[in-house]
Amino acid sequence: MVQRRHLPALVAGILAAPLATPRIARAQSASVTLRLHHFLPAVSNIHRNFLQPWSKEIEDATDGGLKIRLFPSMQLGGAPPQLYDQARDGVADIVWTLPGYTAGRFPKIEVLELPFIANKDGVSNARACQAFASKHLAEEFGEVQPLVFWAHDAGLIHSRRPVQAMEDLRGMKLRFPTRQAGEGLRALGAAPIGMPVPQVPEALSQGVLDGAVVPWEVVPSIKLQELVKNHTSIPGRPTFYTATNVLAMNKAKYAALPDALRKVLDEQSGMAAAALVGGTLDQQAVQNSEAARKRGNTLIEITAEEAARWRQACQPVTDAWLAQMRDRGGEMLLAKARATFDQFAA
Repeated sequence: MVQRRHLPALVAGILAAPLATPRIARAQSASVTLRLHHFLPAVSNIHRNFLQPWSKEIEDATDGGLKIRLFPSMQLGGAPPQLYDQARDGVADIVWTLPGYTAGRFPKIEVLELPFIANKDGVSNARACQAFASKHLAEEFGEVQPLVFWAHDAGLIHSRRPVQAMEDLRGMKLRFPTRQAGEGLRALGAAPIGMPVPQVPEALSQGVLDGAVVPWEVVPSIKLQELVKNHTSIPGRPTFYTATNVLAMNKAKYAALPDALRKVLDEQSGMAAAALVGGTLDQQAVQNSEAARKRGNTLIEITAEEAARWRQACQPVTDAWLAQMRDRGGEMLLAKARATFDQFAA
C-alpha cells in the first residue's frame, strides 16, 4: 500500500513517464482535426494538465496527422448537460462530460458514484473507473465511442461554515454533481442542489448555495477558495463520493479515421489516459489544498468515528440503487465495483 506521504512522488513519476507511442510518418494527405468540447475554462486543471498534453502527444505521435483542437467553456454552444448528445450527434467530435449531468440516464455507471465506495486518490479511482467501464459499460455508452473513463479523487465539502459532524450539515444548501452524491448529502441532512460546476460561483454569490461538493482540482478554476473558507474531508477509504467522467467521441468520426491514426488514438486512450488524468488530479489535490491553507482557510478532516456515522446514514442510498437495479444486475455490478476499487487502491 502506498502511504499518502509518498503520493506526490508517485504522481510525479506517473506524470513524467512518456506514453511511449511510436511516431508514425504522415502520408502526403491532409491532416485530420478533431474538435474537443468541454465545460470548464482553459485555466482549469483538466484542460491544462490533461487535455492539452494528451492532444499534443497524439499530434506529435502522428507527425501532425491527427490534431485535436480544444474548445473550453462551452464555446461551441449549448449547456454542459448537452455535451454527451453533442458527441453522439456530431456537433462536436469529442466531448469531456460527466454522466451525472443527466441524472438517471446512465444507471450502471452510478454504482461507481455511490456514497462510500470509491478510493481517496485520483490515480486509483481513474484506473478503477476505466477498468470497470471497459468490462461493464459498453452497452450503456454504445451511442458514442468512449476514449477514457475516469473518476476523480476524494470529493470534499467546501462551505461557508465549518462542517465537523453530521449535525453541521443540517439544512446546508450544497451543490452536488451527481444523483448519488445528492442523495448522500440528503441522507446526511443537507439540502442538496444539483448544478454544473461553472454555475457554482454565481450561486454562492447570490446566496443560492452555502457551499459545494467538488474535488480539490476544481477549486481554483471557479475560485472556490475565495468564496468559502472551510474545506471538509473524510479520512481513509472508502471516501464519501466521487463523480465519473468520460471523454467520448462521435462514432462515425472515429470509424472514419485512417487506421494508423486510429491506432495512435487508441494507444493514447483507455488505461494510459486514465493514469495521466489520475496523476494530475492527485498532484493538484496536494497543491490546491496547501494553497487554501496558506490563504488562511480551514482544512477539516472529520474523525473516523464520525465517518462511520456518515457511512451508516448513507447506506439507504445504496439500498435504493440496488432496488432500482434489481433486474439489471445491480448486486453483481456493486460487487464488481467494490472489487475493482480494491484492486487499484493505492
